[in-house]
Amino acid sequence: MNEHYYDIIVSPVITEKATMASEANQVIFKVAPNATKPKIKEAVEKLFDVKVKAVNTLIRKGKTKRFRGIAGRQSDFKKAIVTLEEGHSIDVTTGL
Repeated sequence: MNEHYYDIIVSPVITEKATMASEANQVIFKVAPNATKPKIKEAVEKLFDVKVKAVNTLIRKGKTKRFRGIAGRQSDFKKAIVTLEEGHSIDVTTGL
């Protein structure tokens, strides 16, 4: 039953910006490219046992980077910024 929730939410994003967002009761996840906002909301509520207020999504386009002089391309990925209701929180540093 929970397997498909793990397919929707790939991993948490742990960056300086994501840490600043956590103070505003927001958590940022890398999600499946075909995940919709209602699916993301349901997955977060079921996996972490919290109440979700809003979900914003964006697609980060892949960049061309060089590694040892060889040009390569990073793939596109979708991010979800999940705003939680007051009193709810998720500690992404502990893992799941």
